[in-house]
Amino acid sequence: MSELVTGDAVVLGLRPARLPSRALAAAIDLAVVFFVFILISVVVGIASVTLDEAAVAAITVALFLLVLIGGPIAVETLSHGRSLGKLACGLRVVRDDGGPIRFRHALVRGAMGAVEILMTFGTVACIASLVSARGRRLGDVFAGTLVVRERVAARGSAALPPPPPWLVGRFSRLDLSAVPDELWLAIRQYLTRMHQLDPAVGGSIAGRLADELVSRTGIVPPQGIPAAAFLAAVVHERQARDARRAFARVSPVAGPVAAGGSGAPAPSGAPLATAPSGAPGTSGASGPSGASAASGSSAFSGPGDGARREAEGSGGVGGSSGGFAPPG
Repeated sequence: MSELVTGDAVVLGLRPARLPSRALAAAIDLAVVFFVFILISVVVGIASVTLDEAAVAAITVALFLLVLIGGPIAVETLSHGRSLGKLACGLRVVRDDGGPIRFRHALVRGAMGAVEILMTFGTVACIASLVSARGRRLGDVFAGTLVVRERVAARGSAALPPPPPWLVGRFSRLDLSAVPDELWLAIRQYLTRMHQLDPAVGGSIAGRLADELVSRTGIVPPQGIPAAAFLAAVVHERQARDARRAFARVSPVAGPVAAGGSGAPAPSGAPLATAPSGAPGTSGASGPSGASAASGSSAFSGPGDGARREAEGSGGVGGSSGGFAPPG
């Protein structure tokens, strides 16, 4: 991934094309161009049988410049960086700032391409692309362009593990406005891959992410909650808020939706159902959640969770905390 900064200070994450895909696209383009060049040369040769050798040589040079060099320049200019080969391989030529190329960029690329591709049979272009960190040839360097991948293989997003039921709704009053998107992304990536990590390494990562989340929100979490469970509960709360906002935009006349409910809107003016804060094993969840918590069915539950829940029932969110215990 290449990070490019536009003139508006916006960071673009682009995937530069590497040598194999660029070589395949160039081979397709050259095959098409040489086919057109041979076809036009045959037609012009038949039409110029009565001309002398000097005229034929001049016509041949003009065809070389117009077809083999001018053709790719015109195609890249009109298609904004997508020739036939690049279209087949899912590539595009863009400027260094991520914008579409213009005639001057295509002109410099085409002129340099005649030297590093046609005259050296692609040797110079291959060496320059291998040396460059972003796979650029000399024409890209002088023109200020970059060949990027437009089609990226789709990856199925892994589902986030649900938080322990006794933590659902516990952070409903938490202010999440100061948490940046980068931290949310890091937390999400950890939660989806935590079972693939070494327990010690995963616990260390979870502790660091939880500490940063605490510093952004100013919350004092209940004592003894594993860092992974705390992260899952906060992410679940953020997703619940996003869902409520989306539902409110779709149906403005609907009433509020319970944070841990089934998603059905509550009647207008009806108070939200809340669990007693002092009940052990319950935290913003109703009877079925408490029963599920007691059975230890959550992915974050482990030995000693019953005692931990009893301590949390008396401490609450505002209780004192001595830090996080990484999941063992």
